[in-house]
Amino acid sequence: MATVHRHGGMVCTDHTLDVPLDHSRPDGPSISLFAREVVAAGHEHRDLPRLLWLQGGPGGRAERPNAAGAWLKRALKEYRVVLMDQRGTGRSTPADRHTLAVHPSPGATAEYLAHFRADAIVRDAELLRGFLVGDRPWTVLGQSFGGFCALTYLSHAPHGLDQVFITGGLPTLTGHADDVYRAAYRRTARHNELFFARYPDDRELARRIAAHLGSHDVRMPSGERLSARRFQSLGIGLGTSSGFDALHYLLESAFVAGPAGPRLSDAFLHSAQATLSFAPRPLYAVLHEPIYAQGGRATAWSAHRVREEFPEFDADGDVPFRFTGEMIYPWQFDEDPALVPLREAAHLLAARSDWPALYDLNRLAGNRVPVAAAVYFDDMFVDREQSLETAEVVRGLRPWITNTHAHDGVRADAAVLDRLIAMARGEV
Repeated sequence: MATVHRHGGMVCTDHTLDVPLDHSRPDGPSISLFAREVVAAGHEHRDLPRLLWLQGGPGGRAERPNAAGAWLKRALKEYRVVLMDQRGTGRSTPADRHTLAVHPSPGATAEYLAHFRADAIVRDAELLRGFLVGDRPWTVLGQSFGGFCALTYLSHAPHGLDQVFITGGLPTLTGHADDVYRAAYRRTARHNELFFARYPDDRELARRIAAHLGSHDVRMPSGERLSARRFQSLGIGLGTSSGFDALHYLLESAFVAGPAGPRLSDAFLHSAQATLSFAPRPLYAVLHEPIYAQGGRATAWSAHRVREEFPEFDADGDVPFRFTGEMIYPWQFDEDPALVPLREAAHLLAARSDWPALYDLNRLAGNRVPVAAAVYFDDMFVDREQSLETAEVVRGLRPWITNTHAHDGVRADAAVLDRLIAMARGEV
């Protein structure tokens, strides 16, 4: 029986169903899929259309609504919103160092995790759609990686879709991970310059922190070491609407006086740990490169290899300090306790080349589902030019190019979804 609870002007109904681990083997092992259906109080008995929220990531659970804000507030005016925990996350069967320890070998773990990409997420969504609404199509809102999933949905199951809204999530359809990360390093370098232009003193402060970490064995509250290269990856926040200020306020609390000289404060180390640990989302690290894998080529730790083309990110060199961004490196599987048990499986996934195609170019070229997509001009996470190339391929896709929002614009401003809805309806 579904669980129902009310709060914040919303009525939330929890659903759980079993889905195949491997959708090509429906009679094989199954995993659990969790979804929460949210409707505005007073509308719970209305026959409203469903809107499926596809979370960014990979490896992030769906939002837990404390109050209807930004996009959710706008969506609840006319939809029942479905918040699906993508497989491996949240209350769906989790995939982490504890649950994956049941597999007898790293090879078995890698084979299991190969079923956690966008193609499987879409097939899960189709089973969920049938469970909730039968044959009726629904609308999808895909944020970031959720937009990647939306394009896979258009490729493999367009009959299940009424409309599609995408925010910061139009990936390259044919490019290799090397192309993705080569462009990502350039965008991240630009965001570094913008950040240090706003806070000029922070470049020297960040350099001092990195130098301190390079010469001292600094431990975070969990006991794990904070290395200089791991500190660099705090730059992932530079791509969000509040990221510049949040990073600045973190850095300004870094040093305190100690009996042997300056040391890094507990407040700084606690906040750094909360940002850097992959314990809440190990699949993000394991699958970040495989989400781009297709076409018979291995990713082979693309971000790590491509970084050699950008010596300005060398934390140990004489170049001005720069933070890295949305990149995953093999050494993180040596330094993060949440990832260490998954190291060998991650290496196997990085070496894998027989990935199935995620996108059907012919089907996308003949698409008949209305699609509206926000392309953020200065997006640090998803390349604008690659997004616009993809927009040209999908028949009927209307892009909205804007420089007024960062990558998380749909969460920050309800006007983003409002405009996409109007675009899909031909009102603007």
